[in-house]
Amino acid sequence: MIAEALRVPAELSAAVPAEQRGPGLGRDAVRLMVSRGAAGTGHHLFGELPELLTAGDVLVVNTSRTLPAAVDGRVGDGRGRGEPVVVHFSTRADRWHPAGRSAAGCWAVELRTPDGRGSTGPRAGGPAGAVVRLPDGARLVVEAPLDPGSGRLWWARVTGAEVPELMRRHGRPIRYGYTDRDQPLAAYQTVFAADSPGGGSAEMPSAARPFTAALVARLVSKGVIVAPVSLHTGVASAEAFEPPYPERFAVPPVTAWLVNAARARRRAAARRHAAPGGASGRIVAVGTTAVRALESATGRDGRVRAAAGWTDLVVTPERGVRAVDGLLTGLHEPTASHLLMLAAVTDGEVLRRAYAEAVRRRYLWHEFGDLHLVLPD
Repeated sequence: MIAEALRVPAELSAAVPAEQRGPGLGRDAVRLMVSRGAAGTGHHLFGELPELLTAGDVLVVNTSRTLPAAVDGRVGDGRGRGEPVVVHFSTRADRWHPAGRSAAGCWAVELRTPDGRGSTGPRAGGPAGAVVRLPDGARLVVEAPLDPGSGRLWWARVTGAEVPELMRRHGRPIRYGYTDRDQPLAAYQTVFAADSPGGGSAEMPSAARPFTAALVARLVSKGVIVAPVSLHTGVASAEAFEPPYPERFAVPPVTAWLVNAARARRRAAARRHAAPGGASGRIVAVGTTAVRALESATGRDGRVRAAAGWTDLVVTPERGVRAVDGLLTGLHEPTASHLLMLAAVTDGEVLRRAYAEAVRRRYLWHEFGDLHLVLPD
């Protein structure tokens, strides 16, 4: 869709968080591109978001916390030092395991060889049966590929320690080679992050990163409604065009009610022949993770129902969206499957023009970069 026509220059990858780019800057010191379908593309500062939304609009936000999911280890059976490896703990297997074995201590993991540029490097892979020695005397045994056709993520079992405690004591946030240096975990937490019995995300739900408490207060004082969902994301270093794997999500009853009520108000306004663009009650998801969670709880009738569990939903233009009207998201690689979701929210040609404009205007990509707000006409 976009991959054939767009090349993102390497220098447009955001190397550090916004607040580290100059004195006096905060998290919200990023730019915001706004696409309104046929109405075209506008350019703003992120701090102008409250002026771009209307009282009664609903912002659906992901409250998942980011985990320090990268842990160093060594591959080997204990007879030698072994080769260094970085384990990315992606998803805890609390519902399923190959061959029907117990899921206790079993995680989907990605193995990387350190290359001096953070926690990522060449993919180490399996094979099944490989042993990784971890801190505190723990051992990780690779058991089977998550997807036999990929070999990127593996089911692995950890013994000798609890993985959450391993991450707390020895982990750090996953980062990619386009960033300058490791950052503290706090740099990867959003203002919406909350403790959850479901765990957390291997990588930050980054569309919400520029929000500050002060900006949220301005939105709420204007009458914008903030509705929580959770979706615990796995590692994002997927192959080109690779769809996301199943992830744990929850849509609480209060969010289902808020979204349904807002949509009902919007339909009522349309029946009174109010201009669609001026009617309140738009459902704007903050990040593709919020879209996946909310759409996983939405029936064919467009009604959202409280739900929790696992979702393997992939939102595509063919499937469309049933509850979401708009999307606030980062700028994604042209080969990322996230763009299929964006094309379900807006027209593909609108998306192509917006991304070409983002490159021309030197917007910054990735988790510390600029934002893109997609709204209906």
